[in-house]
Amino acid sequence: MNYIFIDSRNNFEMIGIVEDNRLVEFYIDKKGHSKQAGNIYRGRVVNVLPGMEAAFVDIGQGRNAYLYVKNALPKEMISTNVQVNIQDIIKNGEEIIVQVLKEASENKGAKVTTHITLPGRFVVLTPFSNKINLSRKINDREEIERLNQIGEDMQKDNMGLIFRTKAFGVNEELLIDEYNMLINIFRKIEKEKKFLPCPKLIYKEMELSHQIIRDVFNHNIHKIILNDKEKYDNILSFQGIIFPKLEEKLYLDEGFNIFSQGKIVDEIKTALARKVALKSGGYIVIDETEALTAIDINTGKFIGSKNLEDTVVKTNLEAAEEISKQIRLRDIGGIIIIDFIDMKNNKDISLVLDKLKEFLSYDRNRANIIGITKLGLVELTRKKVRNSLNSSFIEKCPHCDGKGKILDKSIDKSLFIW
Repeated sequence: MNYIFIDSRNNFEMIGIVEDNRLVEFYIDKKGHSKQAGNIYRGRVVNVLPGMEAAFVDIGQGRNAYLYVKNALPKEMISTNVQVNIQDIIKNGEEIIVQVLKEASENKGAKVTTHITLPGRFVVLTPFSNKINLSRKINDREEIERLNQIGEDMQKDNMGLIFRTKAFGVNEELLIDEYNMLINIFRKIEKEKKFLPCPKLIYKEMELSHQIIRDVFNHNIHKIILNDKEKYDNILSFQGIIFPKLEEKLYLDEGFNIFSQGKIVDEIKTALARKVALKSGGYIVIDETEALTAIDINTGKFIGSKNLEDTVVKTNLEAAEEISKQIRLRDIGGIIIIDFIDMKNNKDISLVLDKLKEFLSYDRNRANIIGITKLGLVELTRKKVRNSLNSSFIEKCPHCDGKGKILDKSIDKSLFIW
């Protein structure tokens, strides 16, 4: 069964997506800890750094946000190859409209852009582009032609758009209505340029639970379970705007408790663990660092039945599937390096990479396999919008500063006191 659950309790909300009775995505939203991704602010440039081709922008959220030169280019320069310096387009003290691309982390401010985009259920408005694009998951030729024609007919003021995967087969009138609604929102945002104060939040992205339903809810979702009446009514009020026929699948169960769902709890525990066991007896180890995430595969107790090469391939194939699921469940973004067990046969390497690519394709957040390094490491990247699941549940140990190790008892600790 496929379903979405929203467990609201105390000061936080837990949201999960279950596919074929397995938890595939899980998020925690703490009240009072506001999410920034997707929000649009009127900010003030506080520092332009020519040496970094970037600027810091005060958006009123504590740590200054980071604006890279390519995300600050004027609309007319985006598709050109002209070399531009950050100080030529952004000035200290200037007030600009920016949107958060990536949440702030423990050591870094939010990443922002001046190229505003507004997502709907079927369409994403891209005012800083005049192109009409389609989701790569739409591969039906007739549907591609239909949507491109609709896009050309409804396009206004040279504002581009992207048809999301859910636009497949959707009535033209509904697509036009959503596109016009997004344009109206953008025009209101543009008017805010002229009003004080600064910095100021001028557009707040939907609550996380609403975002998940907007982006995930379709005919494959059998039900949405909530245990909070206020949240139930709030989501139901959006029916007909972005959630058509929502009431048919919305269930209020005030007794629902995620911690009574044994299988889901076990999967959350696994997603927070460093070591993940494979059914064969092998295991994978996932280490998240600030720079990248490293994943290692080991045969463990699995000894196979034929020969070493067969054992290695079977372990790697099983690991490829589990790694894809863990990346999605943990919401790991940025650079990911996978150290599969060494394989000598190119055919086996291709088999494992194809398996990895297949299961990564189920992820809403598209991952790109870059290739294999000379050392045999698989490189891939995944768009980072939110901080990973670990950051919501795990705190750095104040004694070891997150190292997770202690000095050998046989060593005189006084040598390390300065």
